[in-house]
Amino acid sequence: MLWFIPGLLALIVGAELLVRGASKLALSFGLSPLVVGLTVVAFGTSSPELAVSVQSAWSGQVDIALGNVVGSNILNVLFILGISALIAPLLVHRQLIQQEVPVMIGVSLLLWALVADGGISRGDGLLLVGLLLAYNFVIIRQSRRENAAASEPALAADAAGGKAWDAHWLVQALLVVAGMDLLVLGAHWLVDAAVTLARRLGMSEAVVGLTIVAAGTSLPEVATSIMAAVRGERDIAVGNVVGSNIFNILAVLGISASIAPGDLVVAPSILAFDLPVMVAVAVACLPIFFTGHLIARWEGTLFLAYYAAYTTYLILDAAGHAAQSGFSLLMSGFALPLTTITLIVLAWRQRQHVRDAGQ
Repeated sequence: MLWFIPGLLALIVGAELLVRGASKLALSFGLSPLVVGLTVVAFGTSSPELAVSVQSAWSGQVDIALGNVVGSNILNVLFILGISALIAPLLVHRQLIQQEVPVMIGVSLLLWALVADGGISRGDGLLLVGLLLAYNFVIIRQSRRENAAASEPALAADAAGGKAWDAHWLVQALLVVAGMDLLVLGAHWLVDAAVTLARRLGMSEAVVGLTIVAAGTSLPEVATSIMAAVRGERDIAVGNVVGSNIFNILAVLGISASIAPGDLVVAPSILAFDLPVMVAVAVACLPIFFTGHLIARWEGTLFLAYYAAYTTYLILDAAGHAAQSGFSLLMSGFALPLTTITLIVLAWRQRQHVRDAGQ
């Protein structure tokens, strides 16, 4: 627990360096901030998940490897987008709605299908890694083509008036690397302390992976998205979350399954409950993002409330508490249906508003 404060400081400083370097690097190379958030920032902030899951898979702690990814993806959407939207309502780029969120939903459904037989094989892992390479090639090529003309005047203006210490692309790249290193180091310190404490309390590896490890390895995303929201880099704040979720499934699980001594066997509890929750959370992004291309503060509050409910369920279930069944009934019979109906109505009203405006 002595490493908690140093780890937190490393996360804060690392997030600031990463956001500053990545946002400026996007301009230097003709990439949009959204694509930088989906690639460089998302991959950098997901490197703790990669390190933890690969190490866990190689050492046979499969429940931690899988729980880390599933728990991180749930936390990324519900907690990170929720708290970022509370800081400042997040404008959602049209590309996210039309392309990236459907990709996130698609890879989440693909993962669910791959583990339906109870595990992830080496062949499944290689398939996921191949899809990752193809996805990155497409979005980078697409961004450079679409932003080539728009970047030229911006670069000219930056060259004319940009005498700042971080104006050169090499300095910006060094900021990105330094930020990533600090994020990984800070997350490592915090996860070590948290896992040691959780095991002393007798929690299972699956629950540790879904909660403590997932939260710890997602701290870089938390710090980066919050810092991006504060600095007004909203494309990076949202793109970081969506890109991290795609990266977690395609790269983290793909690489882990590719190098593991055997198949990654999925715990029945993860297959029956946590994976469906991860898929549902990914699908829930689409109507919320669709309503006015904005994640409003009340929607951020809704996300946070559902993350609190999810975590409460895991704790009650792990403890075998008598309140667990009643809590499940309340969520499945009232809260979730009410939220679903509300989102459908909002999406329908937004569609009618857009249609009326176009007439």
